[in-house]
Amino acid sequence: MKSKQKNTTYIESLHQNSSKTMTQFYNEYSKVLVSVDCIIFGFDGSNLQVLIGKRKMDPGRGEWSLYGGFVGATENLEDAANRVILELTGMKNLYIRQVGAFGRIDRDPGERVISIAYCTLINVKDYDDSLRVEHGLEWVSLNELPELYSDHKLMIRNAIAQIRRRINHEPLSFKLLPDLFTLTQLQHVFEAVIGEEIDKRNFRKRVKDIDFIEKTELIDKVNSKRGAALYRFNKKAYEEDPSFNLK
Repeated sequence: MKSKQKNTTYIESLHQNSSKTMTQFYNEYSKVLVSVDCIIFGFDGSNLQVLIGKRKMDPGRGEWSLYGGFVGATENLEDAANRVILELTGMKNLYIRQVGAFGRIDRDPGERVISIAYCTLINVKDYDDSLRVEHGLEWVSLNELPELYSDHKLMIRNAIAQIRRRINHEPLSFKLLPDLFTLTQLQHVFEAVIGEEIDKRNFRKRVKDIDFIEKTELIDKVNSKRGAALYRFNKKAYEEDPSFNLK
């Protein structure tokens, strides 16, 4: 009988605890804000650029910065990042990758804020420029970045380092290109990302060994005087054999 009473009391206590809010549980701890900052990389045909704007709020009003926002009570981190990216680009289902957490104590003079940085890749020509104007943003080349608010420049450096490690082993370059592209355009993407020139002959030799970079019967007569063959990324072929190395 005693055992039954103890069990009932234990179940009742669980029910009582489950009705408590998180605030009731953690009143004795200081609160920390969590935000996401989004690094939107774009390729304009020759340079890798990043979307930045001047802050419209304190602290740091008027300073160049990435665009971000605080994580809502009912959002997970990636949902918050996707919300911000959708607001800035109007695009859904983009490639998105977490860059890392940034939590230096003095990184935000306004409050104790931990920020989770995310990056995405888009083709600038697919971007609705009216959104850039609406939000007061600018495309800026990586080698022409101004001073940025807080640790935002570090976020960008870490993001590009991550992409450089992945681009030879993952199909990231196609996120920055139109659906149909020339091998010259593909090479320019790689050069823009890694920050150095690539030998044309060796690059094309490696590309021809990759089944999911598919040559079409179409010719580009706009960007090439002689006319260059157009290629496309065959997603189905990649999913069947995702292993490749362009390094």
